[in-house]
Amino acid sequence: MRPLLLLDVDGVLNPAGRPTPDFRRYRCTIGGAVYTVHLNQRHGTRLLELALETGAELVWATTWEQHANEWIAPRLGLPTLPVIEMGRDDGVSERGEMFKTRRVAEYVGDRPFVWFDDQVYQEDDEYLRERRGLTDFLLVHVPPNVGLTSAHLDKARQWLTLSGF
Repeated sequence: MRPLLLLDVDGVLNPAGRPTPDFRRYRCTIGGAVYTVHLNQRHGTRLLELALETGAELVWATTWEQHANEWIAPRLGLPTLPVIEMGRDDGVSERGEMFKTRRVAEYVGDRPFVWFDDQVYQEDDEYLRERRGLTDFLLVHVPPNVGLTSAHLDKARQWLTLSGF
């Protein structure tokens, strides 16, 4: 079973803080709404390298859903990726977990995964372990003001390599 690398967009690939000079600003129009995103093309290269080195499959785990393939992937040099359908936040939570956590659990089944997100916390970990019985996963909390860094990618690489998936 190939492990999964789950990717959020806002706060991870599109940091909320002031971007460094290696980020480029884009204006995206979705359903009549205009969004400004800051993306670093090196993220695409690094994520593809991580997937290749570890045998993992990249998957969008973002409320951007299919729009991530349209607007984000081409600007990062990523191919079209599978998408976890998130739908709207229904406000329902069993243990304080984020609404996306239930959708992620349904999608991954029993496959091992690493999830890069700015909103994953202990409650999400507990929900996945206790309510879904999952054990082979790593939640990588990415500070939204900073975004994805080499340290986050290295943490995922080390976990995937040591786990031997």
